[in-house]
Amino acid sequence: MACVAVTWARPESTYTDKWDNINVDEILESNRLLKGYVDCLLGKGRCTPDGKALKETLPDALEHECVKCTGKQKSGADKVIRHLVNKRPDLWEELAVKYDPDNIYQARYKDKIDAVKGSA
Repeated sequence: MACVAVTWARPESTYTDKWDNINVDEILESNRLLKGYVDCLLGKGRCTPDGKALKETLPDALEHECVKCTGKQKSGADKVIRHLVNKRPDLWEELAVKYDPDNIYQARYKDKIDAVKGSA
């Protein structure tokens, strides 16, 4: 659901790689950092510059299956999804309510989500 490394959409074929070197593992391992990003995405808290870019880009990435994501962004997204589904289902659910209220993406990506369950 959340692609921590995904950022601003540009007219080019991919999102900017400005944030590609963010340490996704560090964010996922820190409850404080992870909560900060989730709160940003949910509109409950302040956003860092990369969090703001993610918030603006996430709907497009979900709608278009991350087609404009760089390789690092896709890898980061997979890591975040695996972590949230397996270790923080509460946050996964909150994000799903916000970004997928009609269960469109959960249904579209069901096989991918099921594939990561239990593989934290």
